[in-house]
Amino acid sequence: LMAPPDTTASAPTPAQFRAAQNSEEFGELRHTHRSFVWPMTVAFLVWYILFVVLGAFFHDVMSIRLIGNVNLGLVLGLLQFVSTFAITAAYVQFANKKLDPRAAAMRERLEAEAGHGRHGEEEIR
Repeated sequence: LMAPPDTTASAPTPAQFRAAQNSEEFGELRHTHRSFVWPMTVAFLVWYILFVVLGAFFHDVMSIRLIGNVNLGLVLGLLQFVSTFAITAAYVQFANKKLDPRAAAMRERLEAEAGHGRHGEEEIR
């Protein structure tokens, strides 16, 4: 279970969010995310479109019997589900290893900066 959010932490200001978004660190995080997502998306779409084209135009290929009444079309259709779960599992592992630690570090720094800025404002008043 996830821990409840820390309500005592100061929220970053919009200017602090923009600064974090424009930082090199955030740009690298976005690049790392996209370097996984785009190739996987293209690969899956090509795989899906190939399945649809085979089903629509190549009935003879899709009706090739492999084992008993199990034909190539059925196997390729089931592999669509398998590939979806495989891509999801790969993304979760990728995010846990490459994205989440970096995003958490950025969030902690941003919250710490927000907390220091707020305390400074309170002391001045």
